[in-house]
Amino acid sequence: MIRKSLLAVVAVVAIVAALGFYIGMPQSSADQAMRLPVDAAPLVAETAGGERSFTIEIADDGSERSAGLMFRQTMDDDHGMLFVFSETKEVGFWMKNTPMPLDLIFIGEDGRVRGILPGEPFSEAPISPGEPVRFVLELKRGTAEKAGIKDGDILRHPTIAAAAGRQ
Repeated sequence: MIRKSLLAVVAVVAIVAALGFYIGMPQSSADQAMRLPVDAAPLVAETAGGERSFTIEIADDGSERSAGLMFRQTMDDDHGMLFVFSETKEVGFWMKNTPMPLDLIFIGEDGRVRGILPGEPFSEAPISPGEPVRFVLELKRGTAEKAGIKDGDILRHPTIAAAAGRQ
C-alpha cells in the first residue's frame, strides 16, 4: 500500500514538474521577442518638414544588440529601437528571425543620418552603410520616408548627445 502511494506521489510530482517546465517555455516566437524599457526621453528627428518624435528602446550592450527586434511581430509607427555602440565603427546588421520589414537608419556620432537602408524579413544578407557609425535606429519599414527623414538630417536624444560630448 505504501509503495503504491509513493508511486502515485512520484507520478504526480513528475507531471507537475513537466507541466511547469512546459508553461515556462516560450509558446511562440512572440514570447521570444526581447522587450526593453521605453526610454523616458523621446528621440527627435530634425527634418526639412519639421521635428518628428519617436519613443525608443535602447540596446546598448552586446546581448541586447544581438537580439534587437528579432521575433517582434508588431511595433507602433512612432516607436523604434536605438542601437548604441561604444565607439564609431563600421557595423553590419541582418534580419535573421525578424518578421517585420524595417528601416535601418545609420547615425554618426554627431547625430547626423549617414544612410537609410531597408531590412528584409528573415534575411541573413548584411546591411551596412559602408562607413563608420555610432548608432542605428530601427523603425517599421516606410516610417523614415513618412517622417521625411533623409541622409544628413540630425537625430537628437540624450544618448546621442552624450556620445558627442554635448550632454
